[in-house]
Amino acid sequence: MVQAQLLAAWFGNGYLRAQRRLRGSDSDRGDVPGWVMVTVMSAGLVVVIFGVFKAKITDAVSNAIDSVTGETGN
Repeated sequence: MVQAQLLAAWFGNGYLRAQRRLRGSDSDRGDVPGWVMVTVMSAGLVVVIFGVFKAKITDAVSNAIDSVTGETGN
């Protein structure tokens, strides 16, 4: 453990945190199910919003593309 303390003093706390993470005793590992839930809920919101406002979104995008390309849509 003396070597680990010397390396921690030399390289900072990152070494000890990495060593604890490799051993599995690091309590600051993060919440994987939490970020998965946020990602899935965000994707669900996009699907619901697009489902409700599909016609308005496609019209807005078409109008924006037409205004850039100079087409009249006829």
